[in-house]
Amino acid sequence: MAEQMDEERIKELQEKIKSMSPEELKEFQKQQCIFCHIISGKVQSRKIFEDDKSLAVLDINPANPGHVLLMPKEHYAIMPQIPEDEIGHLFMAAKALSNAMLRSLEVQGTNIIVANGVAAGQRAQHFMIHVIPRKDKDGVNFELPQKAMTEEQMDGIAEKIAMHLGGTFEREPRGKKEVIADFREKAGDKDFSKERTIERKDGTTEKKDWKGPQPKKTSEKDYNKKNREEGKGIPKDKAEEKSESEKNAGNEGGGIDLDDIARVLGAKK
Repeated sequence: MAEQMDEERIKELQEKIKSMSPEELKEFQKQQCIFCHIISGKVQSRKIFEDDKSLAVLDINPANPGHVLLMPKEHYAIMPQIPEDEIGHLFMAAKALSNAMLRSLEVQGTNIIVANGVAAGQRAQHFMIHVIPRKDKDGVNFELPQKAMTEEQMDGIAEKIAMHLGGTFEREPRGKKEVIADFREKAGDKDFSKERTIERKDGTTEKKDWKGPQPKKTSEKDYNKKNREEGKGIPKDKAEEKSESEKNAGNEGGGIDLDDIARVLGAKK
């Protein structure tokens, strides 16, 4: 009898949900969402970071010590629902959290993960970004299987994704030719194939391997001559040394420094 009542309640709830407006449904989801309760303070958490748009808390079942859950304060179930300014803000916060972990926990890397949808492993109905500190041989495994695909299969998938990007940014899907034309326009209409046809003055053509546009190299003599003409008088080697010191000085008090980069790349433990 109890099981029958449970089934009846489930059906009743399903019918109620179907009749809800988008606003009512969102409010209903917020009432059922444990993470909305964490954000409102109804449920206790260990806050790491908070601003007007986002909240970061320690995961109570971490993959590694320091595993952080970063979430928008507004209730969004999946990424497509999130406004562009908010999703950008979230990933800037994720970057800051990653940098803080590299410095404070003496780890060698971080995983920044989004499970977007049930098929992708999403369990909570509140969008979040996992920022997980990593050390060498920590036993956490995120290895992805490598599946064999033909060139034709890859071309077909690439075409489908590229065409639907038009729908995302321009509100209407585009055809393959439009996608390619747009890419070439943004790339300066350069041909990036390995082979290129060269046209001679006499009208004949020849196919040659092409490595793409190459930057013009400036010799040390030309560099120093140019600086003397402009009154700078800075030798090339000294200018490079100054530029490097300026870069390092810019890292003081913010961002990520060279030690952090070396640690992430495995050059420094």
